[in-house]
Amino acid sequence: MSVILGIIGIASIVVAIVFTCSRGGIATLEYGGVVLLCLMYGFAGLILAIISKKEPDKYYFLSYLGMVLNVLVIGMVSLILYAGAYGL
Repeated sequence: MSVILGIIGIASIVVAIVFTCSRGGIATLEYGGVVLLCLMYGFAGLILAIISKKEPDKYYFLSYLGMVLNVLVIGMVSLILYAGAYGL
């Protein structure tokens, strides 16, 4: 589940960025809502990945992949917020 949330989060952020760029850099409230929802998905997916990593005798590849993808989602949202705050 954490991998799926990470993939959905990354895809949604990329689509929001593409649509914002196609409008000349003007982001609407809907795109901001999508990015905020992706941030929530990122935190939920990270928590699920950590919980799945704590289970004994499991195959941990998907746990690590979920952690990486969800940290990437949180990082992308942080970068968007940083760029918006300083007008980059």
